Amino acid sequence: MKSFVLACVAAVVIAGGAALALSHFQKSAESAFSTTGARV
Repeated sequence: MKSFVLACVAAVVIAGGAALALSHFQKSAESAFSTTGARV
């Protein structure tokens, strides 16, 4: 039971870290595709 709870806590921590990392590096569509030929 202890290892299951530890695995659940680890999964939550990893998911939270991934969410923070992805929100930091995410770009909006207007800034990602800001060339002359792109129509957003």
